[in-house]
Amino acid sequence: MTSWLHEERLQAVQAVLRDSGAARVVDLGCGDGDLFVRLAAEPGLTELVGVDICRGALARLRGRLDALGPFPPRIDLREASMTDPTPDLAGFDCAILVETIEHIDPGRLSQLERALFLGMRPRMIVITTPNAEFNPLLGVPPHRMRHPGHRFEWPRAKFRQWCQRVAGAAGYAVAFHDIAGQHPDLGGASQMAVFDRPGAACIETRKPG
Repeated sequence: MTSWLHEERLQAVQAVLRDSGAARVVDLGCGDGDLFVRLAAEPGLTELVGVDICRGALARLRGRLDALGPFPPRIDLREASMTDPTPDLAGFDCAILVETIEHIDPGRLSQLERALFLGMRPRMIVITTPNAEFNPLLGVPPHRMRHPGHRFEWPRAKFRQWCQRVAGAAGYAVAFHDIAGQHPDLGGASQMAVFDRPGAACIETRKPG
């Protein structure tokens, strides 16, 4: 995907996080850390955990953080699976999954649902995933996906159906946003769902700077 679309996506997720006032954040599938290195510089975060199954990606992320200076103890990187989280990842303010779920085999999504919405159960969850309807504008042939590692790419109706089902079962409310480009019929290159637990304890929301 072109760099400006990726930048739009990262900015959209970062804006949601800032507006939420979240202090303890876990980035699931953090990869090389395009978002993580930005979050590491956020002064309002008291704890930031990155989780990924790829040792090489985590090594590259550590290198990027080291290049910015010694990162503080509040930052933690873990080689682990998001479908089998450790108990200490429960109860964070926010969990972020940026262009991650499409790398999971559809048959294993139920494991992610249980781990994320019932096990970790953060106050807020932010998920982005490619919008398959936008693929023709990116020159992606109908019989292919954007990345060889993708197991699926959903149109907006399918993504919303999945999110609404999961949110309803776990007691979350969910809102949807088109991001990274805006087409009147096809939406954005990516689609974002923001889940909130009504009545969950909230920390004070910072005013946008």
